[in-house]
Amino acid sequence: MPPERSSHQEKIIKNYYRNRDAIGLQKAQEAITELYLSEGKKRATVWKRLASHLEKVGLPADQIEHLREQDDPEQVANILKKFV
Repeated sequence: MPPERSSHQEKIIKNYYRNRDAIGLQKAQEAITELYLSEGKKRATVWKRLASHLEKVGLPADQIEHLREQDDPEQVANILKKFV
């Protein structure tokens, strides 16, 4: 049986899940900046991370895949403006 969590730990966990979408949005915005600057293998890695963050924000998987195929950071940024 796993050990009991302290009330402080429980509070941290609850706050994380309460703010999960806001955290995902911030991380997605940071990844867009990296996407503008990256090329090659690095760009593929950034897209993988960005897709994960976009899921947390609430974007549907088919829309994320479409954005990935377009490979245009400006389109992603415009879509994220709706969530800000």
